[in-house]
Amino acid sequence: MAVFDYVTAMDPEGLRRDYPIGPDFPGALRGLSRDELRARQERDFRKVMAFAWKVPFYQRLWGTKGIEPGDIGGLDDLPKLPSYDKADIMASVAEHPPIGDFHGQDAHPPERRPQIIFHTTSGTTGKPQPLLFGPKSREVQNRLLARLYLAAGMTRDDVVHSVYGHGLINGGHYVRETVQHWVGARFMSAGTGTETRSAQQVFIMKEFGATCLIGFADYIKRLSEVAREEGFVPGRDIPIRLICAHLGSESQASLSAAWGGAAVYDWYGVGDTGIIAGEFPDRTGMHVMEDAHALEIADPDTGQPVERGRLGDMICTCLFKDDIFPIIRFNTHDVTEEVAGASPLGIPFRRIKGFLGRSDNMVKLRGINLFPTGIGALLVEHCEAATGEFICRVRRDGARDAMTAHLEVRGERADGLRETLEAVLKTRLGVEVAVALEAPGSLAALTQVESRQKPIRLLDERK
Repeated sequence: MAVFDYVTAMDPEGLRRDYPIGPDFPGALRGLSRDELRARQERDFRKVMAFAWKVPFYQRLWGTKGIEPGDIGGLDDLPKLPSYDKADIMASVAEHPPIGDFHGQDAHPPERRPQIIFHTTSGTTGKPQPLLFGPKSREVQNRLLARLYLAAGMTRDDVVHSVYGHGLINGGHYVRETVQHWVGARFMSAGTGTETRSAQQVFIMKEFGATCLIGFADYIKRLSEVAREEGFVPGRDIPIRLICAHLGSESQASLSAAWGGAAVYDWYGVGDTGIIAGEFPDRTGMHVMEDAHALEIADPDTGQPVERGRLGDMICTCLFKDDIFPIIRFNTHDVTEEVAGASPLGIPFRRIKGFLGRSDNMVKLRGINLFPTGIGALLVEHCEAATGEFICRVRRDGARDAMTAHLEVRGERADGLRETLEAVLKTRLGVEVAVALEAPGSLAALTQVESRQKPIRLLDERK
């Protein structure tokens, strides 16, 4: 009997056929109609649903709503299923330690049971969440990310410096596998500022000739400041030409300028699913990888689909995870908006604006919904002296709530800068937000930018 090892389970020929990358993308998908794409999605959805019905987590989640297998005929029926989020996963872990009852390994025959690739979230907001993958689903995620990296211009000749976290955290390992398995570039796993000191990171980049930076934009921007403090000129002494990052509040223009004009590409994903959408050279928004995902954008309050042009929670169904931990209607609580029009690439993928904030980190101020990342982006956009570091604080001021946005600013502060920024926020947001200008580095203890994958951007002091 053939050994069911990692390579056999990942099905390399199927991966190459079904998830084109590099020279085969987007050509292999160009001209594919929405109807043809939908037919493929429906086929893959049926496989994932058949698997999920054998998994205790979903049996319980759907059974309590009175849902039976025959009730879900296809993707049009997705809204009939309840969504779930991280809290439901952690409840499963608490009831069925140590990895919950959502992995689905026991649904496979013993001789075809995929191994579990185990990682966790960072646990910065509480107990770390197990993140579980099988060989196939792991390598599909890796190829989808490689699709973005290669389309952005990463090559085998690049030296890729990664500031994603390592240890048990999924992010660093996921991108390392992507670069090593499917791109072929040299990979340097520096990690966060806690894993490798920032000053040491810029020395390593200089010493080994880093040409690409990948990670969260907040820390990548911080490293450009450290490079200058150490006497290096980003883009000249450290020849970074490409940055693939999660931008958040950081703009592409400011991040590019910080690293001497490097090309910057944004992408979006979460630990459970891997990459969901990414930006390609057409620069018209993030293309949702719809050959692998069914993405819904739903009203955070009602859970119902929103009209195009409105903000909503991203609810993701992975159409490829039929080996370990099926993901069906996972509510990321990350907010986005769909981009109108057809893809200029000639592929049938929808596009989104990317990560615009979190609905569970949203602040309602005098009837207006505010996202700290959006406020930070506005401030950085309108202040050339901004370092990119900020944090929003909300407090109770008598009978009403008030917000102050603290922004780090370099050098001499221009007269009237604070008032100008406050006017920008009032005009763009429709509500008054106070601005406080701070010295570079002074917010680091609050944002924890050098130790967290995702810095803190909101302090809610009303509680």
